[in-house]
Amino acid sequence: MARKVFFSFHYERDIWRTNVVRNSGVVEGSAAAGFYDASLWEEAKKKGDADVKKLIDKGLIGTSVTVVLIGAETSSRKFVDYEIEQSIARGNGLLGINISYIKDKDGKTDVQGSAPTRLTKVGAPCYYWDRSKFGDWVEEAFKKAHPNG
Repeated sequence: MARKVFFSFHYERDIWRTNVVRNSGVVEGSAAAGFYDASLWEEAKKKGDADVKKLIDKGLIGTSVTVVLIGAETSSRKFVDYEIEQSIARGNGLLGINISYIKDKDGKTDVQGSAPTRLTKVGAPCYYWDRSKFGDWVEEAFKKAHPNG
């Protein structure tokens, strides 16, 4: 069964790498806050933190697993901890995927950033992107969060 996944990532720096993961066909297409429409994200940022949090909360609706895509600057993103905490509060499974070595539109990789502290504190596993294993990792994260089905 394809799980609906919320992706947490650094939009400006990692959108190309995120699309490689998102478009892999392994999980059901999902929304990260503002993912489908950058203008919504920009508008929410202009209005303030409360509007950004509302956009994140809306993006989490209907998801069962949150995947933090770890790039060079993900751990320093302003709202990454909020996304992780809201995911935990919802009962979403959690995992991290290191994406810095996925090539961008110019064929370049990036320096690897650290996993967000909030992610490692809850014992969420972190992996390097591997399309052949991604679906299994998502399912394992779901089962860890929902041991009784």
